[in-house]
Amino acid sequence: MSNLETSISALAERVRQHSETIQTEEAVKTSVVLPFLRALGYDVFNPGEVIPEFTADTPGKRGEKVDYAIKKDDEMLLLIECKGLSTQLNQRHLSQLFRYFTVTNTRFALLTNGREYQFFTDLDEPNRMDEKPFFIFDLLEISPSSISELNKFSKSNFSVDAILAQAERLRYVSATKRLLSHWFENPPADLVKLVASEVHNGRITSQVRENISKIVVTAFREIVRDQLQTRLSTALEDPMGIEAELDAPIANREIETTDEEREGFLLIKALLRGDVSADRVAIRDAKSYCAILLDDNNRKPLARLHFNGKNKSISLFDGLKEDRFQISSLDEIISLRGRLIATAQKYDN
Repeated sequence: MSNLETSISALAERVRQHSETIQTEEAVKTSVVLPFLRALGYDVFNPGEVIPEFTADTPGKRGEKVDYAIKKDDEMLLLIECKGLSTQLNQRHLSQLFRYFTVTNTRFALLTNGREYQFFTDLDEPNRMDEKPFFIFDLLEISPSSISELNKFSKSNFSVDAILAQAERLRYVSATKRLLSHWFENPPADLVKLVASEVHNGRITSQVRENISKIVVTAFREIVRDQLQTRLSTALEDPMGIEAELDAPIANREIETTDEEREGFLLIKALLRGDVSADRVAIRDAKSYCAILLDDNNRKPLARLHFNGKNKSISLFDGLKEDRFQISSLDEIISLRGRLIATAQKYDN
């Protein structure tokens, strides 16, 4: 787990445990937003870098403030407006950010209630903030892909050109993912009607629509489950010749790769499929553990399988740091998919 992911995960746990006591805007600022900025690498105690109550006169308005402005090397990076934790963020909270965006040289603005972080830029019209965010980060719904996108806003990685290059794609992909995720659990009436017209013979009554709605939810879930099973089955078939791949790295004939280690390797390879090319995932066995490597490189360990003893465990990596987890069955590795993908992506960055 990266330092950013570790810090953000700890912050998420704070929000879960203390949400009732951090409802006000000021509580959100001190308990959540400032630690959030610190996790991104900014010096929250440096008023030249993280500027509280930032003021800039705008036409017709004097003395208005946004909660924070982030600067780096005298360049304005980000304007931030904060709201209370229970606030449902919408366009009426954007007025000050809209005005400030036009009178500063920033390309990015952030609206947050401590849990949800909405990032804006000017894709539609230069120097005019878009009405819709291009990226939304939910503190309580962390994923490897969202951490990867958030990392682009860290102090060490912040690049206006790099963020803008992906902003339009991210805007549509993020919006589509949110819409489809909502549809998975709450299919819209038009979708239910369309499905009913295709699968049901006869009059479509309210009872039929209700039944089809439940069926659509079930079908969505089974599609996801079937896709995962297909990926696992494809890896187990190993059309590229798994035996040669397993045996080639083993120079010491005293080392025996067990069936369970082979299965663990194939499972990890399947979990990475779609994010990491299958031919980049390699296995290299040793006496004390079985290593799963990226590019067959000892400096790029993805996991180590400790299956030779009575108690089985798996090690995952964040750079040189090794985290070891006890497991009772190979199925438990599936829950570690996010960590495996994040490790592989880190080696490629």
